[in-house]
Parts: sequence; C-alpha cells; structure tokens
Amino acid sequence: MYYRTLGTIPHKRHTMFKKEDGSLYREQVMGTKGFSGVQSILYHHYMPTEVVRSELLQPCMPEYEETDSLKHRHFFTDALTEKGDALRREYLLGNDDLLIGVIKANTPMSSFYRNGDGDELFFVHEGSGKVETMFGVITYRPGDYISVPIGTIYRIRPETETAFLVVESCSQITTPKRYRNEYGQLLEHSPFCERDFRGPEELITFDERGEFEVLTKSRGYMHRHILGHHPFDVVGWDGYLYPWTFNIEDFEPITGRIHQPPPVHQTFEGHNFVVCSFVPRMYDYHPESIPAPYYHSNVNSDELLYYAEGNFMSRKGIKRGSITLHPSGIPHGPHPGKTEASIGKKETLELAVMIDTFRPLKVVKKAQEIEDKDYMYTWVE
Repeated sequence: MYYRTLGTIPHKRHTMFKKEDGSLYREQVMGTKGFSGVQSILYHHYMPTEVVRSELLQPCMPEYEETDSLKHRHFFTDALTEKGDALRREYLLGNDDLLIGVIKANTPMSSFYRNGDGDELFFVHEGSGKVETMFGVITYRPGDYISVPIGTIYRIRPETETAFLVVESCSQITTPKRYRNEYGQLLEHSPFCERDFRGPEELITFDERGEFEVLTKSRGYMHRHILGHHPFDVVGWDGYLYPWTFNIEDFEPITGRIHQPPPVHQTFEGHNFVVCSFVPRMYDYHPESIPAPYYHSNVNSDELLYYAEGNFMSRKGIKRGSITLHPSGIPHGPHPGKTEASIGKKETLELAVMIDTFRPLKVVKKAQEIEDKDYMYTWVE
C-alpha cells in the first residue's frame, strides 16, 4: 500500500507530542518483519500496553478430517444457517498457512477483536456495514475485499445481513510483486491501481476510561484482554500499514486472442497462497478460440473457487456460495459439454474468488455435512 495519514500527528516521529494539559500522547510503532517491513506510527491517549486482566479462553483451531482418497470436492455454503456476529466463523478448509471459512453476520460484534497471527482478508458476497478499527472506520458493500493487518483491533458492525468469505492468513497479504516497480508503485500493466484502494475514511477517537474486552487470537488459542481504556483512543497515525478495501468491480480483466492462464486473475498474495478474481469479461477473440479453460493439472497447487454470481461457464451444478476444491496431483477442467458450449460465446458474467495454495488444503470435518458427495464423478460422460 501507499503512504497515508489520518488525524493529528507531530511534525517529527519519536519526538514529544503533548496534549493540551502538557501530558504526552503515547507513540506506538506497528510494523512487520521486525523493523524492516511496512509500518505505521499511531498516537494514543493511553498506553496500548495497559491491560487490567489477561485470560486464556479456549483453543480455536478447527478439527480436520482423516486422510481420504484424492478427489475433487464441492461444498454448499448456502446450507449453513447459523448466524451471529463476525466472530462466528464456519471454517471449511485450511493448512499451516491459512484458514478459509464463511461468515453470516447479522449482529454487531460485542467485543473488540484482533488476530495476532497474521492478516485477515474478507470478501463481501452480500450485505453492507462498517468495520471500526483503531485506524478509523471503513464502510463496506457487496464485492469489497477488506484487508485487516495483523494486530489491528477492530469490530464489524453489519447494517444489513452480511455474507463474508474469510481468509485468515499466517502472513502478510499484499498485491502481487510482479505488478509493482522497485519503489512499490503499481505498474501500468497491473489490473488495478492505487486509486482503486480505499483506506479508513474517518478516525473517531474515544478518550474513555473503563474496562473494555479485546479478544485476541494467537498461537491456536483465543485470549481475553481487558484494557483500562477504550481501544480506539488513537488521535492520529501515518504510514503504510493500515486496513483497506478494494472492490472486485475495480479489477480490470486481462484478456487475449486465446485463453489466458489463471495467473492473469491474480489480485493478492500471501505466503504460499494467492487470491484471484474472476470477473465479467470479454472472451478470447481468435477466430478459432475455445473460451472454456483447457484441462490442466495443478502443479504443486490446490485450487479453491468460491462462486459468487453468474453462471460459471465451465461448471455444472454450482450454486451461489458454492466452494469447489481441486487438489494437486490430479487434473481438472470443464464439465462434459462445457468446452463445446463455450465456442462462439462473446463474454462471461461470472464472478468468483479463487484461492490457490502451494501446500495441500485440509478439509474441516464439519464441511462434510454440506458436501456434494458425487462431485468427483460429474465428469463421467
């Protein structure tokens, strides 16, 4: 991300920044990779280290299924009916690099929350609302990707019932390196630019004493910290590390005369995984082109697709909110008849999020309850 500032900050970092009564605001450097990654500096009314009580709550890692035969999988997330706040997460797949799940949020979070292990990325399938953070407030709408950096205290307040796809990463989530120059600026051939990213819109500062609960996820457990002050006590900040949103409508698809490979859809990346956006686009324009993808084997990569809108041109039996998993080691591609049916088509209106992982994904046991058990055999003609 690029440099931003919000609120009030002193002229020089690491110097005295005084309140009207002469006391000091508390400076916090928040960064990644020690002091060699991206960082921001925040100024608080109170010490961010002030904790009244600390308590271990419970383990929060999902239970994975036992190893089964290697096969393609299909899960209907619309069959999940439990609703609540944005901490009620139905994890479906994961590995040591990330967790993937869905959320159906219809109530605001009663506690504040932070992930102490890595960044979080939300895709808003439907619904609208606000993400309140220590960096300020972000409003969201359908199609938004919302990135929340590691260690950020936040809470999500839906204004209408919201369906999220969520990725909990154990690393930083950023734009692809090949789309940035040596200075970090997005290049001309990138399918998006800095204008498409929105940071916090308004910094609302709370100068309040009291007891405030912050739930912290770290090391596979949920912890409770009771602060002696409101966690949104920041009066100003600046830097390169902050929450942001990017709407999938602003992804400009890369097309060609013949079918383009999946990396042209890449939008973000983390350690050992990438996130891609399949958006409405014109099809290939070679006179003998086949718009449907060719059959392919994932090389050292599992492929997960979350289907949001439209009719995905290479698949049958897919619903809104379907998730398919095509694991490495066996080929996959269009369903019978889909290759032929694509010939001569001019455009697709599909909308989907793809996550490719470079270590195998494991399936959470509960996901079996919403699985299409016959999906592996839907390629039989």
